Amino acid sequence: MGYPHQPHPRESLVLSKHFGTPEARTLDGWKKRGGYQALEMALGMDPVAIQNVVKESGLRGRGGAGFPTGLKWSFMKIGDGKPHYLCCNADESEPGTFKDREIMRWTPHALIEGVAIGAYAIGAETAYIYIRGEFTEPIERMEAALVEARAAGIIGPNAMGTGKTVNVWVHKGAGAYICGEETALMNSIEGKRGNPRIKPPFPAVAGLFGMPTTINNVETLAAVPHILVNGAEWYKKLGRPDNPKSTGTKLWSVCGNIVRPGNYEVEMGFPFGEFLHEVCGGALPGRTLKAIIPGGSSVPIITLEEAERGLMDYEGMVAVGTMLGSAGCIVIDSAQSMPKQIARLARFYAHESCAQCTQCREGTAWTTKILERMVAGDGTAEDFDTLLEIAENMTGKTICVLSDSCATPVISGIQKFRHEFEALITRTTVHAVPVVVA
Repeated sequence: MGYPHQPHPRESLVLSKHFGTPEARTLDGWKKRGGYQALEMALGMDPVAIQNVVKESGLRGRGGAGFPTGLKWSFMKIGDGKPHYLCCNADESEPGTFKDREIMRWTPHALIEGVAIGAYAIGAETAYIYIRGEFTEPIERMEAALVEARAAGIIGPNAMGTGKTVNVWVHKGAGAYICGEETALMNSIEGKRGNPRIKPPFPAVAGLFGMPTTINNVETLAAVPHILVNGAEWYKKLGRPDNPKSTGTKLWSVCGNIVRPGNYEVEMGFPFGEFLHEVCGGALPGRTLKAIIPGGSSVPIITLEEAERGLMDYEGMVAVGTMLGSAGCIVIDSAQSMPKQIARLARFYAHESCAQCTQCREGTAWTTKILERMVAGDGTAEDFDTLLEIAENMTGKTICVLSDSCATPVISGIQKFRHEFEALITRTTVHAVPVVVA
């Protein structure tokens, strides 16, 4: 699959600039495009100085949580005498999200460079790139690029001739959504069942193999070399001036009922309405847009009217009642049944639950059964209260947020599109009248 679209005049291409260019996949091609200058610069800096540059840039985690990256790195106590680890989360399991795989397919050396810088910045000599097992092409591209980087002495026991050790390895997952959760990912690397861990202890204290660990998303790490080369101020200027909390650019994966689906890179704060209608082409002929899930299926569903008021950054999405998340934008139009789509999402989460927590194991399955019964036309008015009660009992009460992710589309779907659920209720409850025998 090639890169899916021609850039819109208002797109800002930083991470995606070389998508669709086969030469950029190779070491020589990447060096011609400025590759590994940032790593060479970083290896000559104090690790804390790198952390400070990333802090100043305002870069936040691009996997969904949005936590400040430089601050996260600063939690690692360099010089504590313990081995440190960096894990790059390339599992990308969130429905609607397909940006990280494009970074790995087209610019694998960009990710290697970002991982190596991140590892050095937290005092780690070993980093793992945890890639979803179904990503056969991204795995091949990353492994081939790592072979080139090792052979050239860019990474390894004498990285770029500095005498510093930075090892980077690919670890393949086995297709479990739950392994996108950072502690389940670490368990998987250790060869254990991919179940999330109870926190505390947090990974920065006791993570991979019980040692201090940081976990970052692919897109987050791929942005780091650009920040080091161009400076924190340059990155901060990419975004709306009135919101210093959301800086830089963001990759958006757009899928569903829209004219031009694909991956797009825009500055933080781009108007969401303009993005949907002009950049992505709007609704398919003869239809109208109805609902948008902006940040992957774990975030609240919003109506088109709400989306058109939104700005494409962390605060802008919260202002219209949803979240930026992974920026996996799912577009739903007037031809679709919202109850059916929400039932599909619930079924996904029920299937992917690790079953460790009772609330999640039972709640996601129960929710799915009720929703599928409603879609089949056999629901009752009482089902609304039951679904909302289950959602309440799942939210914030489990080790990880998978059950919250199942509850979110149910709650927001009922709030925004209750009339569609009600239209499916055809069965009325008949109360038996007692027979009085004279």
